Amino acid sequence: MSEHHPYEALTPEVVLDAVESTGLLSDARLFTLNSYENRVYQVGIEGHQPLIAKFYRPLRWSDEAILEEHQFCRQLAEQELSVVAPLSAEELVSRYQAESAETLAPEQTLFNSQGFRFALFPRQGGRPPELDNPEHLYQLGMAMGRIHLAGAATQYQHRPELSIERLGEDSRDFLLTSPLLPDYLKDDYQQVTSQLLVLLKQHFAAAGQVKRLRVHGDCHPGNVLWRDEQPHFVDFDDSVMAPAIQDLWMLLSGDAPQQRLQLAELLEGYETFADFDRRELYLIDALRTLRLMYYSAWLARRWDDPAFPIHFPWLGRDDYWAGHLTSLHQQRHALEAAEHFWKE
Repeated sequence: MSEHHPYEALTPEVVLDAVESTGLLSDARLFTLNSYENRVYQVGIEGHQPLIAKFYRPLRWSDEAILEEHQFCRQLAEQELSVVAPLSAEELVSRYQAESAETLAPEQTLFNSQGFRFALFPRQGGRPPELDNPEHLYQLGMAMGRIHLAGAATQYQHRPELSIERLGEDSRDFLLTSPLLPDYLKDDYQQVTSQLLVLLKQHFAAAGQVKRLRVHGDCHPGNVLWRDEQPHFVDFDDSVMAPAIQDLWMLLSGDAPQQRLQLAELLEGYETFADFDRRELYLIDALRTLRLMYYSAWLARRWDDPAFPIHFPWLGRDDYWAGHLTSLHQQRHALEAAEHFWKE
């Protein structure tokens, strides 16, 4: 298995064989779902609803880190929070009559077939939440408050903490050596990112020692499905130790007055179940900046994976990087004005 072509051997036959290695009987219907870091498929199961099979990118997470995420999701599901948690071998037997799963450990959620690690999930339908709907925001806040209440109960041991070093400095250092970033833009990139890193450290220092807890980590609207008048949370793959605001700021959109109204609704619901440290508001623009820096570096790191040039062809164009630099300069201004913005 190649580090640069990690899924080269993951053919449809390998996917179906992996699913059937758990004792399930596939009807051979296979549908590829949008996912780039991992590979995710909807797999038809004889006599049952299809399942979702997620094949983890080799070398990204250790088994222990994946299992920590699985355990967190299952803890949330046990508390009747609507998260899509991985199925255990015992559940494959009881719900889907998987036969050979009886030979696996009942609590096992991470499986291995032909060198690929994978997990199975129930299929969850739904639509994105309406972020201009106060009731949706209030319910999202309540659900997130409950998730964070559970997330604060213990700490991850094998997953990282959200940090300026990992998301900001490492991303900057990687891109400065990447051939994708045009040479004539590297001086400007180095200058603006150096300024941003100083501002980021100032913002985190101003927020103080805010609590880190287990969070979803990537709670954008695409990872929240609205169904039966409630939110359902999917894909905890980026779950880390982070401040609570990491799971709230991505649900904000629009201009400053709109964002303040949205945040008020989210926090009203959130504080029904959990306390929220208002100092974390100073981190919103800092976290936006880190995500912006990390995203471009992530794409560049994955450029040798054949799926990335196909789905992100604009990454190889100078106009993308010029636009990225413009966004970084805008974030510098936003960080400089952020304290005033969130005090209003």
